[in-house]
Amino acid sequence: MNPILQINNISYTYSDDTPFRHEALHDVSFALERGEFLGVIGRTGSGKSTLIQHLNGLLKPCSGTVLFDGKDIWSDKQFTRSIRFRVGLVFQYPEYQLFEETVYDDIAFGPKNMGLDKAEIDRRVRRAAGFAGIPEETLSRSPFDLSGGQKRRVAIAGVIAMEPDVLVLDEPTAGLDPLGQEMILENIRAYQRSQNAGVIMVSHSMEDVAACADRLLVMHEGCSIITGTPQEVFSRPDALRAVGLDVPEITKVFLRLRELGLDVDPSVYTVEQAKTAILAMRGGVRK
Repeated sequence: MNPILQINNISYTYSDDTPFRHEALHDVSFALERGEFLGVIGRTGSGKSTLIQHLNGLLKPCSGTVLFDGKDIWSDKQFTRSIRFRVGLVFQYPEYQLFEETVYDDIAFGPKNMGLDKAEIDRRVRRAAGFAGIPEETLSRSPFDLSGGQKRRVAIAGVIAMEPDVLVLDEPTAGLDPLGQEMILENIRAYQRSQNAGVIMVSHSMEDVAACADRLLVMHEGCSIITGTPQEVFSRPDALRAVGLDVPEITKVFLRLRELGLDVDPSVYTVEQAKTAILAMRGGVRK
């Protein structure tokens, strides 16, 4: 079975043939399966945001290809346009892009541009609002009267309403409190499970990607330098620190316990894994 997204050796240069030339991506390749959650991590300037703008045709690679269901997204203009609906991109701080008079109209903007009829638009708006945790009574309110976390949900719902096969999010929890972060991540996971959608999430939070991702892609200076499961990636703390990243806090605890001579798995990366490991050390998992 073909992956839903296949990125083959893409490179991209800003301001080519000028003194300000900057190669933002160099020979990046990866694939995304249906239903898979891929976390993309890297320092500011590593190429993460440039990379995800290639996935729905906002940027065209200088070399290499982006395939959706095995077809080059730049093969014809109509297909390129359709990709904008099938690969939904949520920018960092998307709430700044809200502009309609009501929450309902903001969520409906994408489906309207797809040319859907009113009944289908209404179904999608209400379904997307449910996924994003937006109460029915909020749909008639102005988005500008909402809290920051509520605005973020409206913006995400606006992308979900297009029912994309792939949901791409750039720092979706940035600036939110811990409860708001967890709620947004659960909204995203609910959509993924319901639609068997692929999800690509850029994040600076090692805890977020550890909790959600099936696989990680580590970016550095425009290149993909490490890829693997969270356990494989976080078991290489020295390689991550060499490019200005770190491991989750719980992994640091277990690495320290290992240094102190305790026989623990240093690749633990979630609190649940830590709980299981500690209970096992005490003589078995508590029922």
